[in-house]
Amino acid sequence: MADHQKIHPLNMSSTRDVEAPHAPTVPLVPRGSSASDKGDPAANIHYPPFQRTIPVIHTKPPPKKRRSCCCRFFCWTFSLLLLLVLVIGLIAGTLYLVFQPKLPNFSIDSLQITKFNLTSNSSLSATFNVTITAKNPNKKVGVYYEGGSHISVWYTGTNLCQGSLPKFYQGHRNTTVLNVILSGQTDDGSTLITSLQQQKQQTGTIPLNLRVNQPVRIKLGKLKLMKVKFRVRCRLDIDSLSVNNAITIRNSSCKFRFRL
Repeated sequence: MADHQKIHPLNMSSTRDVEAPHAPTVPLVPRGSSASDKGDPAANIHYPPFQRTIPVIHTKPPPKKRRSCCCRFFCWTFSLLLLLVLVIGLIAGTLYLVFQPKLPNFSIDSLQITKFNLTSNSSLSATFNVTITAKNPNKKVGVYYEGGSHISVWYTGTNLCQGSLPKFYQGHRNTTVLNVILSGQTDDGSTLITSLQQQKQQTGTIPLNLRVNQPVRIKLGKLKLMKVKFRVRCRLDIDSLSVNNAITIRNSSCKFRFRL
């Protein structure tokens, strides 16, 4: 009988398996330590803290307040007025640069008294003949002196006499001499004559004020503007108020200005 082969078991402790991989001699995790202490990748990932999602509630913005009709009306009115003022200012500035207007000049050349006496009822009746020179110094501006003027002579608030200027047109750089007759009647004439005599004795002169309110129209080239008023105030110092005698005007000054 053939010899049976005997199979002897290998000693696992002494025999090395050539095909088996080399086993690590150092343990992966030392004793007494955890995997996270050695930088476990899974443990080094930092997750954001948990946040509770709160639903967003979209609130509607408050409705815009509509401008009232009154507010819009005032805004439009103010804008139109401002535009109108700017346009008028532009036109006025252009006209001023083109025509260069100047105020007329007034002067009192002479004064003659033809009547200055008391009446039966103690009122004072006076008639003055005044010579006025009006000058237009403008090169391109004419002046229409309209009707409705008023000229008067005053002494310390008392109206002695009044009258009006004639209607006429004064051209460019024109000088016009006007003879104006003024007449009037004043109550309590005796008291007024006494005051005039005292004034004459104290100062040697008698102060009179001549006032002129004259409506005019200005002509710029061929353009005739709206009616305005000239206001003239003249101060006179005369030597006496004797009738039918030469009266000397010692001082005379006139101020001229527009008045709408």
